[in-house]
Amino acid sequence: MNTRAWIVFLDESGVSLLPQIRRTYSPRGRTPLLRHRLNWKRASMAGALGYHSTDPDRGARLCFHLKPGSYDTAGLIEVLEQMKVFYRGERVVLVWDGLSAHWSRAMRAWVAEQDWLTMERLPAYAPELNPVELLWSSLKKRELANLAGDHLADVADATEQGIHRINNNPQLPWSFLTHTGLTIHPPHPPNLRKKFSRSSLSDH
Repeated sequence: MNTRAWIVFLDESGVSLLPQIRRTYSPRGRTPLLRHRLNWKRASMAGALGYHSTDPDRGARLCFHLKPGSYDTAGLIEVLEQMKVFYRGERVVLVWDGLSAHWSRAMRAWVAEQDWLTMERLPAYAPELNPVELLWSSLKKRELANLAGDHLADVADATEQGIHRINNNPQLPWSFLTHTGLTIHPPHPPNLRKKFSRSSLSDH
């Protein structure tokens, strides 16, 4: 493993027009109701959270991708192509789980041609070691909680607001990283805020 590189954790999660039910408050005797269209349209999110292995003062970096449907190898390669631009060709050690699309023949062949990228595999059944899981939890407890949107674009907008919230709080990305047991010195360097992009969503 190249030690002078960005250590980047990547994970995917799904959202749909069905609301993420979370505890809420209402006046006594008035049970809150969520009205939605029983629409099962889904989108998938990919989040990549990284820090520099030898220079944490460069900050934690968060990038994000959202698309209708689900990710396959081709879709994930598109995400990694955007990550290459995001990190401006600097060396990256990508850490993710054993999902088949992560380690498919096509993915390994593509990575073999990338001189900036190395892949490492998380242990099986250990989601607590991936800090991006905490990113999903934060979004689903805040911006996506009890959201009954009419279109996938509503979910996309709420998710984007959540990413902005997290990027605007320098402590949050580092708290996600250190919660996994990583030892980073200094423990809370200034966060390096970066713009992110998402793929276009259409309600079709």
